Amino acid sequence: MTKVGATVSLGRRQRACSVCCHERREEIESAFIAWCSPATIAEENKLADRTSVYRHAHALGLFGKRQRNIRAALERIIERAGEVDVTASAVVAAVQAYSKINAAGQWIDRSEQVNLNDLFERMTNEELEAYAQEGTLPRWFESAAGTATVEDSQA
Repeated sequence: MTKVGATVSLGRRQRACSVCCHERREEIESAFIAWCSPATIAEENKLADRTSVYRHAHALGLFGKRQRNIRAALERIIERAGEVDVTASAVVAAVQAYSKINAAGQWIDRSEQVNLNDLFERMTNEELEAYAQEGTLPRWFESAAGTATVEDSQA
């Protein structure tokens, strides 16, 4: 077993590893990074079993690449939504997760905060008077507030 941080002898590895000496090595590695099942990869490429794929991936540090490619796994789930019995909430959760992961595989929580007090301070006296008497907000206010409007905050 290779210790963490130990260097791998690629020459020795290529002679002993069924994946390293496989004619489809690059495709096998790409499939692993794209979250294909190691059992399926082994079966399709006539390898002994999935542990061959895992050992190879571990020795060459492919797990890090795979983890950064989490979007590929989510894409596979989303693509199969129409083919298998899944709940709507599972599909929505996968889409939400997919939208929060950037191209580098990093989770980005997109949040936006709007201070409504600041927006009211920007209103002219005429706009404030119209709001006080009729409850109407200027057009620029609603676009600046996005989906968070006064009506939302009163619900």
